[in-house]
Amino acid sequence: MSAHWKDSVYYQREKLAKLLHDPLSTLAQGCAPAWGDREALNRVLQAGFDGIPHCTYLYCVDTDARQISDNFGPDGLVPGHFGRDRSQRPYMREAVPIWGFLLSDAYISLQKQRPSLTALQIVRGADARPLGYLGADFDLRNLPATPDLYEESAQWRQIKGDPAIRGNVFAQCRVESYLDQHLDPALSIMEELLTQRGVFQCQIHFSSSQATIWTLQDPFRYRILDQEALSDPDICLVYPYQTYPATAAMPMENVGRVLAALKDLRMADENIYLRMSSINIFNGMVSLTFSCDGTHYLSHEEFLGSSGPFWLGGAS
Repeated sequence: MSAHWKDSVYYQREKLAKLLHDPLSTLAQGCAPAWGDREALNRVLQAGFDGIPHCTYLYCVDTDARQISDNFGPDGLVPGHFGRDRSQRPYMREAVPIWGFLLSDAYISLQKQRPSLTALQIVRGADARPLGYLGADFDLRNLPATPDLYEESAQWRQIKGDPAIRGNVFAQCRVESYLDQHLDPALSIMEELLTQRGVFQCQIHFSSSQATIWTLQDPFRYRILDQEALSDPDICLVYPYQTYPATAAMPMENVGRVLAALKDLRMADENIYLRMSSINIFNGMVSLTFSCDGTHYLSHEEFLGSSGPFWLGGAS
């Protein structure tokens, strides 16, 4: 599993390049004798289309990025593109490597407004002089995906929020919410749900006195606990007992400690105070959004550590 989404992107692009380079190179060689003849190029593209896996459109452009063939797609010839100037499209503005093959960065297509990418293969004449490019467009929906998702980083990250809110943070103060008035029983209920009742992720909205939860039993749907539910231990009866997951990154004994630390942050200051927090026991991560609209993501170990950023004035 990749450590970062960019690593996953690199791995995916590497696989696609290996899959596409040889068939496009072969087809480009077939385009060279027909270069400059629209009808002949269309026949070459038609004959070679099925050999380019997952392709949406094939076409040829000259060295000025002017299209000299029609588009050819899975349903046959697509008129209306001959003579098109593609010079301003993102893939034509990337430098083609010296070996003559480029797999572009992903972009949003003009026609369908969907994430796409383009492969360009240089077409060379008998004297090896570049004649132009064979272009192949791909809809990302049609491309094979990597089997594994990347693993979310556990490093502490800060994301600054709305500058208008940050600029007025000291002109506001915390107004005691219903949840603030019943914080101890509410957090005890949340601890029970997270450790004994199959809840693996929660978002606690302190200012609006509600929580959103996700359960192992029904992980694709969230449920909202309002202030009444958060003040009534009977809510725990709704969710059957489940053994705490052995694969959770957050040890069960640390869940209560995290919740207690959230209470401290909520009550620590009248100007800079905790508005919302989330806990995911499988990631082992805690997120914190403060009154200054700044959000932090960090591991529960760092959050609970005595030298963590929030005990050094890092909450802003």
